[in-house]
Amino acid sequence: MGSFAGLFSAQAIADEVKKQGKKCILLWLCGAPSQFETWDPKPGTETAGPFAAIPTAMPGVHVSELMPQCASILDKLAIIRSMKTEPSEHFQGIDVLTRGDAPRPPFTRPILGSVVAQQLGQLDSPVPQFVLLDPCPEGNEFKAFKGGNWAGWLGAEYGPVRAGGEYSIPNILRPESIDEADHADREALRRFLSRKFENDQSSAAAAGYNAAFARVKGLMSCAPLFDIERLPADDRYRYGPGAFAQHALLARHLIENGSTFVMVANGMPWDNHVFQHEMHQMLVPELDNVIYQLVNDLSERGMLDDTLVIAMGEFGRTPWLNDARGRDHYAKAWSLAMAGGGIRGGVVHGATDERGFDVTTDPVDNRELFATIFTTLGIDPAAEYDLGDLPTFHRVEGDAKPISTLLNAG
Repeated sequence: MGSFAGLFSAQAIADEVKKQGKKCILLWLCGAPSQFETWDPKPGTETAGPFAAIPTAMPGVHVSELMPQCASILDKLAIIRSMKTEPSEHFQGIDVLTRGDAPRPPFTRPILGSVVAQQLGQLDSPVPQFVLLDPCPEGNEFKAFKGGNWAGWLGAEYGPVRAGGEYSIPNILRPESIDEADHADREALRRFLSRKFENDQSSAAAAGYNAAFARVKGLMSCAPLFDIERLPADDRYRYGPGAFAQHALLARHLIENGSTFVMVANGMPWDNHVFQHEMHQMLVPELDNVIYQLVNDLSERGMLDDTLVIAMGEFGRTPWLNDARGRDHYAKAWSLAMAGGGIRGGVVHGATDERGFDVTTDPVDNRELFATIFTTLGIDPAAEYDLGDLPTFHRVEGDAKPISTLLNAG
């Protein structure tokens, strides 16, 4: 099969893709789900676990019996069964799989959502271009998602607006003790002093934070978009009552109304070092339904061709069970799913051996994955960041190429 990557490399094509309004929803499965209980079951082997493999809409392709709804639409999905990455601990895995590469201290590479927002978003839009929906905004063990420099060298204006828990943006309402005129005067003074500091110090960081502050007025006007109670009850019922499911519905709503990148995190439930099968028996059906509802909704609304959906964690799980009947971290051979946004449906890329210990066909690392994501969104993966006198960084380092079999021809 010929490569389609060249069709996306021309600047004219990339410009046209930008005009079409490409968007992305990342279902971030924090803690790392098991490939054996989702996309790459190994029936009849000692690594398989208690769940059967079931046929799908793609003849000859099977997935776990815990995913019957995704099985029915596998012709709309692309599955990578041959992910092979380096980090096997959460902090490092999260960094590499959300930023595309390992850190090069003291420089901070921007997270995927920041790059997409900077390249495809509208900074002057009142609707936030990069949104992180997190059901546990008060914190959990994965502090990489609770602070830090999200946007890296792109600047704070491309960082995420974070919401979650109560499905709303916190701390944006004007206190009743401050009237509108007083509020405007305070903002004018803040803006004057901040701009003076920015100009006196020639500070790019200050410029970024000033741009981030400028978004607050827009956020106040679009706050109702985050009120999930305004969405149809039937939609809320279809997606399910869980926080992850409701945030996925909210992500669809935000994308429909002007956001460019929405990341839906789900705390840390997939880190099943204990009672693996029992935990996945609870977790996977929700994921199955969320992907099914989201892909079908986007398709019915005519948005799937322009909206890339990614469902992944930071690595996979071991082929064996530990003494606590859990699966531990495993980066040597794992799976993820994608759909829409120029990704070809009905594709299973790569393969693992009979028991799932290693990749046997078409291994994919984080760089090739990010080259594929950027390419299908119309973003040049080989481009250099404009960092002045700093060392050279590219959107994707090395000579990584997108996975041509996953890209639509047009």
